Formats: sequence, C-alpha cells, structure tokens
Amino acid sequence: MPLINLLLITVLFIFGLTVWNIIGWPKLKNASRSWDGKVSVLIPARNEEATLPVCLDAVLKQGGAVVEVLVYDDHSTDGTARVIGEYARLDDRVRAIEPVPLAQGWLGKNFACHQLAKAAKGKWLLFLDADARLLDGAVERMVEEVNQRRLKFLSCWPGLEMIGFWERALMPMLNFVVFSLFPAPLSLVRQDPSLGLAHGACLMIERESYFTIGGHAAVRDQIFEDVRLAQLWRESGARGLCLDGQDVVRVRMYGSLGEICRGFQKNFFPAFRHELSFWAFIAFHFLVFLLPFLLLVAAPGWQTALAAGVIALTRVALALRFWHPVWSAFLHPVAEVILIRIGLSSWRRCKSGRGVEWRGRRYHHTG
Repeated sequence: MPLINLLLITVLFIFGLTVWNIIGWPKLKNASRSWDGKVSVLIPARNEEATLPVCLDAVLKQGGAVVEVLVYDDHSTDGTARVIGEYARLDDRVRAIEPVPLAQGWLGKNFACHQLAKAAKGKWLLFLDADARLLDGAVERMVEEVNQRRLKFLSCWPGLEMIGFWERALMPMLNFVVFSLFPAPLSLVRQDPSLGLAHGACLMIERESYFTIGGHAAVRDQIFEDVRLAQLWRESGARGLCLDGQDVVRVRMYGSLGEICRGFQKNFFPAFRHELSFWAFIAFHFLVFLLPFLLLVAAPGWQTALAAGVIALTRVALALRFWHPVWSAFLHPVAEVILIRIGLSSWRRCKSGRGVEWRGRRYHHTG
C-alpha cells in the first residue's frame, strides 16, 4: 500500500531528526566565574498574583549578576500590584514600572516588554515570564554562555512543570511539535533566519542590539514574538541561539485542562501568518502523526504497526530527554485528537470574527 509506505518513510525520517536533536542540542555550561551587575531582569505580569512570588524569590537568589528587577503590572485585576510592592520593600532592586494604556496595534505582552526595556539599565535584558522559575546560578550561566559564544541573543528553552493528569498528558506535545521537525543542532552552526528559535519565557538580549534592531516594537503585533525576535537578530547579522535550558529555568504554563485548551487556542491559528500554513500543519499532523493509529485499528498490518510504533518511540525518546512522564507517549493518539480539535476551534473563532480570548484580551489572526 503506497500510502503506508510513504507514512513509514516519513515517520522514520522524523525519528532520525528527533534523535539528532536529542543528542546534538546542548545545555548551558556551568559558570566558571561571577558576573556582577550585568543583568536587568524584566517581568511582564498580568494577573500573576499566584505565580509572581515564586518567580521573584528565585530571581532574588541569583546574586550580584542581577542589578535590577523590573516588573510591569499589565493592568491586572488581582493582587499583582500588591505583590510587587511587597517585594520592592524587601529588596531595593525590585521596582514596579507604571502601566500605561495599551497602544493601538500592540499585543499586551509585547507592549509590556517594550516598556520594561525602556526603563532598564543593565547591559543584558533578561525577559522572564512571571510563571517561570530560575534555578540556582541560572543568570550567571546565561551571562557566561553569551560571552563565550559571543551572542547578542540567547533563549533558554524551559523545562515544563507538570502536576495534574492533563498537564502530564498534553503539555509534552509542545516539545514534540517543535523537536520532531526543527533541526536544533543545525541552528548552532548556521545563522539562517529560518533557523531562529526562542521561547518567550526566558530571553536574554544585549541592550544595545535590542534597541538597534527594534526589539519588541518590531514584533508588536506578533503572537509568537519570541521566534520572530530570534529571526530578526539573525537577519541583522547578530548571533543568536536557543539552548536547552530545562536545568536553568522551569515553567508551569497551565494548571488545568481548561487552561491548556484556552492557552493553546489563543496561540494556535493566530500564530500562522497565512491560512494555508495552518491547514498544512493540521493536515500533516493528521496524516503523519494520527492516521497510522487509526489505520492500525481499521486495517492492521506490519507497516501500520511499525509506523505507529516509531511515533510512540519518538515520543518516548523526547519524554526521556525532557523529563516528561513516559506514559504520556502512549496517549499520543488522544493528544493528537485534542491538538487538532483545539486548532480547528481556534480557526473557527478567528474566522467568525470572535477571536480567541486570554486573560481578558482578545486575539485575532493578523496574517
């Protein structure tokens, strides 16, 4: 059956690429010296009363490398402002940046990061999500990495904190979507803009190049502003990398099935610049990552079983690399169905004009 043979060749290629990523994508080295007074930590926070204390506690343990910690309360309706005030009284490095009305044409987080950068003094700007937690020595490790590699832009891909069943079942799909297709080791030796990768939870950028290249103002309306920033740095000729930072920074993105669905829905369709790209993604995931499991039930055979097995093995390999629960790999067909359904829901809401909502703001497709 030609379709099965094509599927088998495709999943074997994807497995090989995934193994290459697992072996060839490096983590950050340990710092060999101290780097005092180099870094401004910049935290955009919208309704982060519950997560911000953990984030700030970890930042303030980083030592002398952190010269200041600026937090932008993005018009929160909870106790975020109170939390910032409490920490500012405990440590004079912590300072609240007064919020201003969201400018037209900007997305909220991008605007917040822009305001933070304008107020920062450090040589290095470390943009950190409020739900991220730096591990001990993280900032000095990042500063050493950018100096040794002569970088202007560094993103640390965070480890995922997962507690509930649905988090453990679905959140590993994030790393599967990226590292089953993106050639991470190739991005180390080639500075092509198309190989730009970043995770917005943890971005360290040289202040001078940030303003020269345009910073968040250049990506003001982009949902995946992190990846676009990585591409812009490469387009400008400035060296930028994304490294495995799961032992540098951890993040718990969502705490329930409802939050996972709403969060994925917010990012899904608006993330694609063109509708054709969205449908190509949906079709690829259905045909390559879900269809072998459906055929295994409808028309079992050794090729079908091998294709499904290779996909499951790919998931197991990524689970071991990223410290995910291995059992989540065997729920892959369920996760794929949910992923595709969320994507279609995101498309339907955007095409109807309703857009997708997250934390009181509405997002539309900008392609």
